[in-house]
Amino acid sequence: MRSLCFLLLLGLAPAFAAEESPPPPREIDGPIMARVIKVRDGDTVEVEAYIWPLQAVTVAVRLRGVDAPELKGQCEAERATAREARDRLKALIGDGPVHLRRVSGDKYFGRVLADLATETEPDLGQRLLREGLVDAYDGGRRRNWCATVGSLPHTPPAKG
Repeated sequence: MRSLCFLLLLGLAPAFAAEESPPPPREIDGPIMARVIKVRDGDTVEVEAYIWPLQAVTVAVRLRGVDAPELKGQCEAERATAREARDRLKALIGDGPVHLRRVSGDKYFGRVLADLATETEPDLGQRLLREGLVDAYDGGRRRNWCATVGSLPHTPPAKG
């Protein structure tokens, strides 16, 4: 009798497997509209993302592809450059909403990785990169800002 039950269950296994849900996506294309709550530094903002009508999620968003100097950096040059990057990101965001695209998980819990855009700027991270306020970043080793902050290809921020 046990063998018969086992064979019956074994025969039903493919039917149960077919009913399983697909895994959740590893990346969401977007755009997802959001309101910036706080600009933490030159490459991370805290947003209230509107994921469904009348429903929002508060989450930290790391800008994809860039690395900003740290506000609590190891030298004054890094800290000064970090403040400049943060302030420029605040100015670029202004008062309007932002849009998250290509949203995926980040290596740190509670944060996502995304492209961030405004109505007038399609990619804020790339804008900061062009202005020399951040460095290109692919998830590997970060640059030593104290050793290289004077060698940044820095140009004054463009207005608007």
